Amino acid sequence: MTPLDDRNEGTANNDGTFAENILHFARTLRKAGIPVGPGRVIEALKAVECAGLERRDDFYWTLHSVFVNRHDQWHLFDQAFHIFWKNPDILKKMMDMMLPTTFLDQVHSDHEEISKRLSQALAPSEAPGDHDDGGKEEIEINAELTTSNKELLQTKDFEDMSLEELELAKKAMKNLRLPIREVKTRRLQTDLRSGNIDMRRTLRAALRSGGGAIPLKYKSQVKRHPPLVVLCDISGSMSQYSRMLLHFLHALTNDRDRVHTFLFGTRLSNITRYMKYRDVDDALDAVSEKVEDWSGGTRIGSTVAEFNKNWSRRVLGQGAVVLFISDGLDRDEEHGLGTEMDRLHKSCRQLIWLNPLLRYEGFEPKARGIKAILPHVDIFRTVHNLQSLQDLSKLLSSPDKGHSVQGRFVV
Repeated sequence: MTPLDDRNEGTANNDGTFAENILHFARTLRKAGIPVGPGRVIEALKAVECAGLERRDDFYWTLHSVFVNRHDQWHLFDQAFHIFWKNPDILKKMMDMMLPTTFLDQVHSDHEEISKRLSQALAPSEAPGDHDDGGKEEIEINAELTTSNKELLQTKDFEDMSLEELELAKKAMKNLRLPIREVKTRRLQTDLRSGNIDMRRTLRAALRSGGGAIPLKYKSQVKRHPPLVVLCDISGSMSQYSRMLLHFLHALTNDRDRVHTFLFGTRLSNITRYMKYRDVDDALDAVSEKVEDWSGGTRIGSTVAEFNKNWSRRVLGQGAVVLFISDGLDRDEEHGLGTEMDRLHKSCRQLIWLNPLLRYEGFEPKARGIKAILPHVDIFRTVHNLQSLQDLSKLLSSPDKGHSVQGRFVV
């Protein structure tokens, strides 16, 4: 790789060396999960040729404008750029990641953790003929093989998954279902055997029979799944989990009706229409263009207040179930949050709080935002892997059992 300096070093390259480096950089991004094809590479070469190589920041934003088209790709591109184009500090951090895990557990670094997907993309790949030992069978011992791959994938945290594991998890989410129990509505339907007597139909049947016999007709209440409303936090501390959960919510929206999805960070965004797209990539592209506050701060109180004011009467009818997905870390320090959560709780049939921080055994509700939300939820659960989503499905399909008890927290 050719190093890129703040001065005009790049113009000294010849014989297409710099173009080859851009090609290798594009391959690295593709391995890390950013969709980069040959057309993007050609556009990048033309853009760099027009912008020049006199300034490092110009070169950065030139490649950024070509290779990045989603907000969730910014962080990965930034790390890949500084590592590939030889940033010494991040390269040192990457070399530390290659040390044994037992040693890394003792190191407390203030630098930002490098993405596991990027580390795998930058790892050198061996050719099929490398390390040929004359056909001798090589025996490898992998600790992960003590349990099945499926079981490991079920219990592994989304934040710790590699690129291949994330793809497998996304495929598994397409098959997950959320069988929310049916509830009775005010609408009535004809019932042949049981229910309340339908006087109108009974009298009509008696007239048709001549009055000699009165065949009883029955009617019963229609049962239907309640609406599902999702409020998902997309702040910086929730970014990895919210991206994965969007795949689950997309599959859920296309599997049933009356699913309403809202995202919030510093503002509230209704993405229900985009989640109804059949193709998940088209849906996420549309969501990325619609939502502007990805990976930023969190203002839970103001966004919940906006939802209560503008959307609660539209989507919380007929006994809706609300999934509130957030870590509860509020930028405004719970200003008005308790009041708005109480109003939300009273407007829905059931309020379920999914918090990935609950996966830690030492979790305690010390933050003001968490303390303000906790008294107003019916169920408090974690959501950080596939197993937690399956537990959520079992929970929603079970009959009402009053309030939930989660560890030390009685909700």
